[in-house]
Amino acid sequence: MHAFSIAVEILAGGAVITAFGAGLIERAYPPRGRFVEIDGLPQHVVEVGPAVAADKTPPIVLIHGAGCNLEDMRLSLGDRLAAHRRIILVDRPGHGWSRRGEQGSSPRCQAAMVRAVLERLGISRAVVVGHSWGGALATRLALDDPQRVCGLVLLAPPLYPLRRRTTWFYEIMAMPFLGWLIAHTVLLPIGLVFIGIGFRGAFLPQMPPRHYLKRAGTLLSLRPKTFLASARDIAHLKRNLPSQAERYATLKMPTVIMTGDCDLIVAPQRHALAFAKAVPGAKLVVLPHIGHMLHHVAADRVIAEIEALATT
Repeated sequence: MHAFSIAVEILAGGAVITAFGAGLIERAYPPRGRFVEIDGLPQHVVEVGPAVAADKTPPIVLIHGAGCNLEDMRLSLGDRLAAHRRIILVDRPGHGWSRRGEQGSSPRCQAAMVRAVLERLGISRAVVVGHSWGGALATRLALDDPQRVCGLVLLAPPLYPLRRRTTWFYEIMAMPFLGWLIAHTVLLPIGLVFIGIGFRGAFLPQMPPRHYLKRAGTLLSLRPKTFLASARDIAHLKRNLPSQAERYATLKMPTVIMTGDCDLIVAPQRHALAFAKAVPGAKLVVLPHIGHMLHHVAADRVIAEIEALATT
């Protein structure tokens, strides 16, 4: 009973710290854009750049990966691309400041939400850029709404089921009761200690940009609802991607897929190279000595590929 009492006290203390800490994080990183309501769920959108590009090229939509929010893509790509183009950044449903329903963990559901946002913004054609999990979403959007996606740029995307060694923790967190308990008690206090190490691993073999966690608002991902949403996104890919992968050969729009050959998160051979073989005409770019966060450490090359595709 003594051990049980200690465990209860630890969980209760963690719950208080988590509730208080989540509130502080939200005050430190408030929404910087506007909200578009889709089916009663607010979706957070930031628009930068001219309303209409000088060369009349379509706008560029930037979609972030797991554990991030739209500030990650704005920090690396958005503000630079906005010098001459209209840029739309979205918090994926359940992430950043966007909300989602109970069944929102699949690329299909999230792509439908992004599609509805673009409709509300009056965007009938766009170049869509997705990093990591956002690449799976961007691909699903292109499959389901090919008339709207006139160009597709995928950065280190998981396009086939991930190996279990990279998903086991998220599968635990996706469990209905256990995941909820961990997320609302001990995850945030522990996460505050280890989040820097985790993101350094994502950037390997490079280092994150200076003050990356603060500038990208990454602590938002430690809020219970947000972390659980991310865990379900990753854990459920194994059942959501196979049917999507069967359709890759139908993609007809100009497509570029980029990967770093040192990516420790999404294996290039299993994902980017396999996708390039499956999609007729897809351009494959493999960056030597680059890891998963290529849009930060090789931003010049990524921007060049986006610009080249957008002007075709």
